[in-house]
Amino acid sequence: MSASRAALAGGIALSSVVLLSGPAFAHVSVQPQGEAAKGGYATVNIKVPNERDDASTVKLEVSFPLDHPLASVMPQPVPGWKAEVTRSKLSKPLELHGKKINEAVSKVTWTADGSKIGPGQFQQFPLSLGQLPEDADQLVLKAIQTYDNKEVVRWIEEQKEGAEEPQSPAPVLKLSAASEDHHGGAAPSASAGADKKDGHDGKAGHGAEETAAADSSDTTARILGVIGILVGVAGAAFGVLAGRRRSA
Repeated sequence: MSASRAALAGGIALSSVVLLSGPAFAHVSVQPQGEAAKGGYATVNIKVPNERDDASTVKLEVSFPLDHPLASVMPQPVPGWKAEVTRSKLSKPLELHGKKINEAVSKVTWTADGSKIGPGQFQQFPLSLGQLPEDADQLVLKAIQTYDNKEVVRWIEEQKEGAEEPQSPAPVLKLSAASEDHHGGAAPSASAGADKKDGHDGKAGHGAEETAAADSSDTTARILGVIGILVGVAGAAFGVLAGRRRSA
């Protein structure tokens, strides 16, 4: 009897580990809509999941690297949220479309204004970016997430080559090879007019819907995986118990 109890206890412990490891996947991340090519323009979503069961996210700050400055960072309006763009002076002017630019966006801050990200929910914050650097393979966008209970989570740890993923990894935007038209991914429809003035030629995409569908499929797969583990453990425990009864 002790063997069957041990098998069942082991199965419960294993399933608990699987279930509790779920939030480890729920990091703040940056996801391009289409292509994010070097030297071009792109639209990206900053995806912010709520990792807490008893608090809601009410603020997000995303910082942009000034060693690879972006002259244009435009947030698409998100209902219930107020966006603020912070610009900083550059030590070395940036040349864009034949013009020298002495400032670049260093941070975008979203603050809840009638809305919040509740437990079990996520929110996407679209951005139009450009011109992407030609001499980098990725951009690290460090983020700070604030909850309404005053808890602050800093997604600022950079991934080191060959090392395990850090506990609070910074969002990373991977850049693809330069495209011929240098315009990259599409821009949000709400800022399409401003994009054209600033060199963007994007059209509205369906990144939010596609990402939500992917999230749903991913969650379903995890749930089915956990159920499969529990069924397998229960079967093993039943087999051990039946064997002991026969031997008795």
